[in-house]
Amino acid sequence: TQPKAPMTILVLVVEDEPIIRMNTVVMIEDAGYEAVEASNADDAILLLEARPEIRAVFSDIEMPGSMDGLKLIHAIRKRWPPAVLILASGRVTPLVTDMPERTVFLRKPYAERDLLKVLEGID
Repeated sequence: TQPKAPMTILVLVVEDEPIIRMNTVVMIEDAGYEAVEASNADDAILLLEARPEIRAVFSDIEMPGSMDGLKLIHAIRKRWPPAVLILASGRVTPLVTDMPERTVFLRKPYAERDLLKVLEGID
């Protein structure tokens, strides 16, 4: 593991599959970041409202609830424009034009290095 940065970056992980969510959180925390979790878009929005220090959002596309991951990241880009957005799916590959600007797409199963490369770009 890498040494913790002086100011820890907070990452929100939105994933309805508990095992995948847990594995992603472990990857992020092992790299020295802080993570909070949500199992759907509604919980994610509540966390974003309560924790304005969230700097990045990692979301699955296919989720139950009022909106899927693609709708969620569009809502986040409008309300929290500086957030770094990472979208993941094993079945759906969105077109670049369907995603908000500055969104990174990772195909599942994604490599830990690919996820961490995106997070390393946060200043």
